[in-house]
Amino acid sequence: MSQPSAKKRIWGWFFFDWASQPYNTLLLTFVFGPYFSAIVTQHLIGTGMAEEAAKAQAQSIWGFGLTIAGLIIAFSAPVLGAMADAAGRRMPWIWFFSVLYVIGSAAIWFTYPDASNYKLMLFMFCVGFVGMEFATLFTNSLLPDLGTKEEIGQISGSGFAFGYWGGFIALVIMLLLFAEGDSGTTLAQIKPLFGLDPVAREGTRFVGPFSALWYIVFMAIFFRWVKEPKRHARGKVALGAAFSELGRTIRSLKHRTSLFAYLTSSLFYRDALNGLYTFGGIYALNVLDWSITQVGVFGIVGIVSAAVFAWVGGKADKARGPKPVIVFSIFTLVVVTSVIIGMTREQIFGLPLAEGS
Repeated sequence: MSQPSAKKRIWGWFFFDWASQPYNTLLLTFVFGPYFSAIVTQHLIGTGMAEEAAKAQAQSIWGFGLTIAGLIIAFSAPVLGAMADAAGRRMPWIWFFSVLYVIGSAAIWFTYPDASNYKLMLFMFCVGFVGMEFATLFTNSLLPDLGTKEEIGQISGSGFAFGYWGGFIALVIMLLLFAEGDSGTTLAQIKPLFGLDPVAREGTRFVGPFSALWYIVFMAIFFRWVKEPKRHARGKVALGAAFSELGRTIRSLKHRTSLFAYLTSSLFYRDALNGLYTFGGIYALNVLDWSITQVGVFGIVGIVSAAVFAWVGGKADKARGPKPVIVFSIFTLVVVTSVIIGMTREQIFGLPLAEGS
């Protein structure tokens, strides 16, 4: 069988972002995250907790689950990377973590409005989240094989942009055809498709199976077009050997100041990004009193902006190199987060806003 062309391999790599983007867009930020917070809040109010305390506790529960998932990723990723390097293979790991993605996202269907099983559903969400993050990790490790050093930045930026467009289309489909608002109809003013019951929030809960199906369909293109180059395997690697290799890498950082500075700064600005992704939709729901549909519409605007700037960032990386792009992006992130922190429905940085604005 002939090998896919270089162009097909690049497009196949793009399709991973297209396939996986709904976990960040639909599940983490704009649909499931706010829905989970809303039903847990109502559940806690039903136990006698005051409304504001219930909102805060619901956010804390969501944050706790994501923190545990993040710690699992943080401590496991270097070891899994070392083991994959030793084995010389990436694809088996991508297959395995893709299964976790599908299982975790599909299970979200069972997140009932009474929040009777919210702990189990948060666990399943985190299973899928870990799967998504690790699948992304190993897919990104294939990037250097797709082009020259000068081309990688543009390929990466274009892939991110393509993925955001996938998230955009998935979110539009979800809002127009499935996710019900307070009136029981979708953004297109119709009942959720397939006879999904708006009272049982089946349209919103369908975001899980929808994301799983989306991933399965479009990852088929990735697996068909992306072929892993042959690497020399160093044989079977025990877990202890992987830890030893990780230790050697960490110790070498004192002699690699540039890499150490990058990893340290990345730790902080990536955490800031994760905070925005994790709590952005919930903040809009609980603080700004937006509905899930309104949060989704805001998500559409945000995704379009992200897609455009990811593409521009890729072009800038090729022309100027990665560091100016990173510095500019961090500066923009600081400005945006500062505005968010200083804003409520009534004021921005102490300046009152007109009622209804």
